[in-house]
Amino acid sequence: MPGVYLFKKGRKVLYVGKATSLRDRVRSYFDDDLIVTRGPRVVDMVTEANRISFETTPTVLEALVREATLIKKYQPHANVEGKDDKSFLYAVITKEKLPRVLCVRGKDIWNNLDNRVENKTRDFSNMDILKKVLGVDVQHIFGPFPSGPQLRQALRLVRRIFPFYDTKKPVEYTSKHHRAKLEFNRQIGQYPREMTVTEYRKSIRKVALFLGGRANELRKTLVRDMKRFAREELFENALEIKRELFALEHVQDVSLIKDEIDTARTKSDAVRIEAYDTAHLSGANAIAVMVVIENGVPRKRDYRTFRIRGKGNDDIASLKETLSRRLTHNEWELPSAFVVDGGMTHKKTAEKVLHDAGVCIPVVAVVKDEKHRPREIISARRAHVLEADAVLANAEAHRFAISKHRLARSRQMLGSKRNTAKK
Repeated sequence: MPGVYLFKKGRKVLYVGKATSLRDRVRSYFDDDLIVTRGPRVVDMVTEANRISFETTPTVLEALVREATLIKKYQPHANVEGKDDKSFLYAVITKEKLPRVLCVRGKDIWNNLDNRVENKTRDFSNMDILKKVLGVDVQHIFGPFPSGPQLRQALRLVRRIFPFYDTKKPVEYTSKHHRAKLEFNRQIGQYPREMTVTEYRKSIRKVALFLGGRANELRKTLVRDMKRFAREELFENALEIKRELFALEHVQDVSLIKDEIDTARTKSDAVRIEAYDTAHLSGANAIAVMVVIENGVPRKRDYRTFRIRGKGNDDIASLKETLSRRLTHNEWELPSAFVVDGGMTHKKTAEKVLHDAGVCIPVVAVVKDEKHRPREIISARRAHVLEADAVLANAEAHRFAISKHRLARSRQMLGSKRNTAKK
């Protein structure tokens, strides 16, 4: 389960961190080789702490935002002293007719602080300073975010749900090059299209709620608006909000999970994982896939697709068939562990197939909740696999299965149209 954790001494917060798997991450602070993997500053912090608290979040993306909110609130010594303020990044929303969402380096803000001010504050919320840095009025600033790449990736994920502009120049800027680039990005779906100023500003307010760590408030607002639109029989508006809610709950933050794995992994943790998933529509066009994650990185050249020959709506039978066919390929490198989508029944099914084939490799199962989010990871520790690795492998298998199934359906529909045209 993703979330944030806080090391404390009494009521004082010493350190705030985020994790794809809270259990794996917190446990790692008590490994014998902590000083090698994390350094003396973290060892001192763990030694000083006498309490640990945590908060779970629905996604890694929300954990990243919550971490930044808590760092700003508590200014934990182990967070802010370990990295110069100049290396942090902030998300800023401008105060314009069409507000933009921008990344700003702490260094840029720091360099514009009045040198006469003693003990320069780490709270860079002074809007006058930000106007000097950006050349435009600012209405919101969020952060600090310890990882610049993670913040940028997070904003890309948020933009898929709630559209916004992030152009260097104001949206209304009139140069031909700027307008051409703007239109191109609109065409490829990167920037908003066909939105009124009022609609766009509503989207920006949603972005502000999310980046401000108020995702639960955002969800309640969306649900309330969706019900209001339904009552008013504005069904297209209600469906759009339903799409936003679904995307918010199922955002594919695989890249953030990978970053978490890179942070948690030690040099001796090299591991190769195979993960399996299936996709079908009422049993039709059933597809099973195998994906490979090696040292926390998808190895796409080793991905494989299986067209299910049996009943496509029987997940257990499909898993048996897929694993049995996979094990006939002796030329494919065997993994350190197999990851299956499902609970104990799926795990035991896979283990029996492996046992019957004389293969002694551990199986990990990823159990999902009703919203298709990881709820439990079975036997990851026994298989010497990071839970974050298992989550990443499972998410990548699901993504690949859905994409292959859509392709198969498209080809079938195209074939049907061609046959109809010939008659």
